[in-house]
Amino acid sequence: MPRIAYLVSSAREIELRDSSSHPTGFFAEEVLKPYERFVAAGVDVVVITPDGNTPIADPYGLELIFHYPDKDRDFYASVYRTFHHDPDDIWITLHNTTEQQLMASRRIAARLVDAGKTPAEAHEIVSKAAKIAWQQDRLLVDVMLEEGLDGGLSEQALRSAVAELESDSQALSDERKAKLDAIEGLLSPVALSDLSDEQLAEFDAVFAPGGHGPMVDLPNNPDVSRLLAILHAKDAPIASLCHGPALLLSAPERSDGQWLFEGFRLTSFTDEEEDQTRLGKLGMPWYLDAALKNAGAVFDDAPFAWASHVVVDRNLITGQNPNSTEATADAVLKALNL
Repeated sequence: MPRIAYLVSSAREIELRDSSSHPTGFFAEEVLKPYERFVAAGVDVVVITPDGNTPIADPYGLELIFHYPDKDRDFYASVYRTFHHDPDDIWITLHNTTEQQLMASRRIAARLVDAGKTPAEAHEIVSKAAKIAWQQDRLLVDVMLEEGLDGGLSEQALRSAVAELESDSQALSDERKAKLDAIEGLLSPVALSDLSDEQLAEFDAVFAPGGHGPMVDLPNNPDVSRLLAILHAKDAPIASLCHGPALLLSAPERSDGQWLFEGFRLTSFTDEEEDQTRLGKLGMPWYLDAALKNAGAVFDDAPFAWASHVVVDRNLITGQNPNSTEATADAVLKALNL
């Protein structure tokens, strides 16, 4: 049975650029989904924090905007890809996704079908309205009502679709939080600082999920440095997601004096994505994307922000953002031949 060192940040606060403190932690979905995937595959998952303190879910990451059901996300993707003939030229922001009601497209389309439209007609109506909302920074429901694109639906029907999405997203967030609270390893993690080099060598891989917490206690950490050096020497998978690649900033130098991952292709949460988050708008103390490039990484991000993107270079596996969660976990399992 392969053993994964599941390295989770135990940070609870991050100091912003103006020296004020803001609550932080791990992102719920980024910890829960890979954990469940690994356990289901028969992996021995050992939850570790740098200091052995209990990690906490970042309150920001529990907000409903990060817990839209997969069906809604997939339909929304099919809608915004109609905005431009070249999908790579579409600039979708977190604001578009979370504040313009565009994620409710699937539920509105379903109501249009119930009202007599074909699925193709419903998709066309919603896509046209969504493109106007995207271009003009307006709410989707307002556009449909004001531009004659309601398809015969009442205002109540349209707004109920948005309310239904929000209710289901909140329920999904609550469900994930309950599952996290039931994971024994998260309640009583192993302290990385207590593990000997021999114990670290017993792991077959390391995985570091994201949230802003990893930017606090994973870089410049001597124990993380030991873990990376030992696993890299045995060519074991070193995997991280979103802000989790901050652990790579603890990597020691090679014998030639270069950073351990000099010249490796990798990805992480990008500066563009960071500027769209709440903490990014408040003022991050530093940016992970830029720090990894400065360290010597060959940075490889998706053509547009928030797209699922995973990079595998030799034994290094990195995922760009929360939407890359499942794909990153699957890449780890593949590397372990599971």
